[in-house]
Amino acid sequence: MRRTLIAAGILLASQAGADTPVLTVYAGDYFTSEWGPGPIIEAEFEKFCDCDLQWSTGDLLPRLLLEGERTKADVVIGLTSDVTAKARATELFAPHGQDNSALTLPIEWTDDTFLPFNYGHTAFIYNETTMDAPPASFDALLDLPDDVKIVIQDPRTSISGLALVLWVQALYGDKSAEVWEKLSDNILTVTKDWSASYGLFTDGEADMVLSYTTSPAYHMIAEEDFTKKAAIFPEGHYFMVETVAKIADTEQSELADKFMAYVMSREFQTIIPTANWSLPSALPQSDWPEAWAQLPLPEKVLFYSETEAADLQAQAIETWRNALSQ
Repeated sequence: MRRTLIAAGILLASQAGADTPVLTVYAGDYFTSEWGPGPIIEAEFEKFCDCDLQWSTGDLLPRLLLEGERTKADVVIGLTSDVTAKARATELFAPHGQDNSALTLPIEWTDDTFLPFNYGHTAFIYNETTMDAPPASFDALLDLPDDVKIVIQDPRTSISGLALVLWVQALYGDKSAEVWEKLSDNILTVTKDWSASYGLFTDGEADMVLSYTTSPAYHMIAEEDFTKKAAIFPEGHYFMVETVAKIADTEQSELADKFMAYVMSREFQTIIPTANWSLPSALPQSDWPEAWAQLPLPEKVLFYSETEAADLQAQAIETWRNALSQ
């Protein structure tokens, strides 16, 4: 009798697990790491969705282009506004169904497919204890002594690296090649991704690192370190949005809609600042963490629409590559 009861219990548990719907969300590796927002979001969403949220990580756009209609994703989170044109061209996505008027971005957002969940400004980060005279403008950055070393990311493999070449393009246009030639003497190395660059900076191998205006918030809140600063330039900083989108042919349409709505909720948005260390897309500045009031943010933002970014990417990357290969 005892064996029968145990077997019945195992069968019921197995059936219950089989009956629990699974929402598969494609995300970048950083998003689901132990220090990223993924684990918190998963736990909180599952409290009310009556589902199993499963992350599937990797390089988002190459994966979607490869899989096409065979994709196993229900939702994709992490595509930036610099690559959404290519993602949109796959025709894999459905309207997000959310109210864009609730967004608190510094620009107007009318896209009904790709929904912003956070944003940030590309910036160069320095340590004020080792660099007492940081550049006060992008022009000043180009005039730094050759012994001041900067680490940047490869625009072919990194979203922050891509943002940098578009930032230079937005500021200098046809003179971008000259800018890269000037800056090349200060570039210590080009890394594949942001993590490698930032690690070199925090290890003291470089004086400045390409990152975001929000990066000092991590050091302030998580480490009580107030020495890391973002150099704010009056010419303006390139503005980048990270988005979430629903797959049109998902078999979990209702769950996907719930997740999209959750992204816009106060609960989700309050997770972003101290888990993804970026600016929430639908949360008033008065509701940001207190420490964030100490962050200087640029008064001027530079932004390319997805079409403009798509048209300029190849040229901007090639200009960068040619200049640094001299």
